Amino acid sequence: MDVMRKLEILSNSAKYDASCSSSGSNRKNTKGGIGNAASSGICHSWSQDGRCISLLKILYTNKCIYDCKYCINRASNDLERTSFTPKEVVDLTMNFYRRNYIEGLFLSSGVERSPDYTMENLVKIVKDLRLIHKFNGYIHVKAIPGADPKFIYEAGLYADRMSVNIELPSERSLKLLAPQKSKDAILKPMGLITQSIIESTEYKKKGFKSPKFTPGGQSTQIMVGATNESDLSVISLTEGLYNTFGLKRVYYSAYVPVVSHINLPAIQTTPPLLKEHRMYQADWLLRYYGFKANELLDKQNPNFDIDLDPKAFWALNNLDKFPVEVNNAPYETLLRVPGIGVTSALRIIRARRLCNLSYDNLKKIGIVLKRARYFLTCSGKFYGDKDMERERLKNYLLDYESFDKPEQLSLFIQRSDLFG
Repeated sequence: MDVMRKLEILSNSAKYDASCSSSGSNRKNTKGGIGNAASSGICHSWSQDGRCISLLKILYTNKCIYDCKYCINRASNDLERTSFTPKEVVDLTMNFYRRNYIEGLFLSSGVERSPDYTMENLVKIVKDLRLIHKFNGYIHVKAIPGADPKFIYEAGLYADRMSVNIELPSERSLKLLAPQKSKDAILKPMGLITQSIIESTEYKKKGFKSPKFTPGGQSTQIMVGATNESDLSVISLTEGLYNTFGLKRVYYSAYVPVVSHINLPAIQTTPPLLKEHRMYQADWLLRYYGFKANELLDKQNPNFDIDLDPKAFWALNNLDKFPVEVNNAPYETLLRVPGIGVTSALRIIRARRLCNLSYDNLKKIGIVLKRARYFLTCSGKFYGDKDMERERLKNYLLDYESFDKPEQLSLFIQRSDLFG
């Protein structure tokens, strides 16, 4: 099979992996080398079917010994199988980079023969790129669960970022849809990568010359919608991963019905993209807004409201905490007001040092007042609805784009409308 046909098959097989990021690395070019992975030098965009355009996003092989029920490359699925050789991947990367088609490599793989065999070949690819071809562009490599730790460590010495995909949010789901995988086998390489990053950082702090180990950190991917876990269980897992492994990002992938199985949702259904979107919004609140998973959801409310973003949903479930006075509320409290983000909260803190803020001041600062006014006061004055009733507020929030907005006359007004 020629290389271009392999590329067509293996790039198509890789498009379901969402954790394709090029941020966080600062690898510079070296004398006689080619490319760099500085954060300002890498950009990426997404095609409609999920592929990252600026990175060469491929599988090393779609041959796989595992039979994960949700995966298009599962062992029992009838599809055309192929593998690159390490040299073919290296040549493709270098040729595409020189032609300015790509700015880096995102390399994942099915598990061919064994985890060790597959991971050893991935290591050979990244070593050849770095040491033989002096390639200093961005490289993201997937760590294969179950592979010998020495291969995973060696890959981390040459990659800018590594990731181990969790895919399913619970051990019960793994047993149901991916019985050949185990939670421990997935978490073990994540722990190894985390520890190696910490050790590399500590050596540098002490003044020792230490090789870079995945300077862009590590990430993972969780699939949503393939099983019936609650949103609470997913964001609790996310919070645990950030706290335990110091991940740069957790990516969420709406389950795409590419295969049919009794344990999977019906293949006719569309991907739960809105559920995926809510997960990303909740993830943002965990990372930048100081929320905890058990604050956003609890056993009484284990799932987000599909109609509302997670922050507004939390606010409606905690109306006893509102309204807050914008002129003296702490920064952490301001962040919890719907319509106030990190940037606008900082602007409020700086501006109120000079004077008491009014409603008009907040408009100039950039607060989304059509949401925020129901949850704050300015110098004791409340501009929202005095009846803080949950369902009524929800309706206001759902219609905030049109609420209080002057109606523009239509060009096609009926004659009866003009004359009463």
